[in-house]
Amino acid sequence: MLDFHEDSAQLRTPPSLYEQLYALPEGVRGEIFNGRLYTQPRPTGPHALASSRLGTDIEGPYSRGRGGPGGWWIIDEPELHFIRDREVAVPDLAGWRKMRMPRLPEGHRFEVVPDWVCEVLSPSTEDIDRGEKMPLYASYAVGHAWLVDPESRTLEAYAATHGSWRLLGIFRGDDQVRVAPFDTIVIHLADLWA
Repeated sequence: MLDFHEDSAQLRTPPSLYEQLYALPEGVRGEIFNGRLYTQPRPTGPHALASSRLGTDIEGPYSRGRGGPGGWWIIDEPELHFIRDREVAVPDLAGWRKMRMPRLPEGHRFEVVPDWVCEVLSPSTEDIDRGEKMPLYASYAVGHAWLVDPESRTLEAYAATHGSWRLLGIFRGDDQVRVAPFDTIVIHLADLWA
C-alpha cells in the first residue's frame, strides 16, 4: 500500500527553468538560453560603473532628447523574453526605438526584440556573453550589439547582417567614439573607466 504523501511527492513535477530563475536568491542574476539556466553574481564596481556611465551618456540624448534625437527607450538590465519564459536574457543595457515599442511593458517581461544591446564583460561572464548571448541576439534579429570590457578598456560595436554580426569597430582607452546606432553623439571612453 502506497503512503499518500509518498505518492504525491512522486507526482510533483520539477520546477520549470523560469520558476528556478525566478526563485534565485537576491544578488544572483539568471538567464535562460539553449535550454539551460545560467547564473552569475551581481557585477563588480568597474563593471557597474562602465554600464551606468554608458547608459547615462546614451539615455539623455536618445531617450530624453537632450542634445540628441530622442525616440528611444534605454533600459538597464531588462528581462528579455525572446520565447516567453524559455529564452530569457538580461543584457546590461538595451535600447528600443519608440516607434517599435511605443510603451514600456507593464510587467517585468520585455517581449519586443530590442534594437540594441550592450554587454559589459567580466572574466566570469565573457565566455557566456560572447559564445552564448551574442549568437542568441543575432538569431532573434537584435539590430546592434556592443561589448564593453572595463578590464581591457575596449568597446566593440557590431551590426546584425543576416543572422550574424558584422564588426563596426573596436575602440580603446580614451577614444572618442561615434558608432551606430548612437552615432549622433560622441562617447568618451575614458569616462567609462574612471
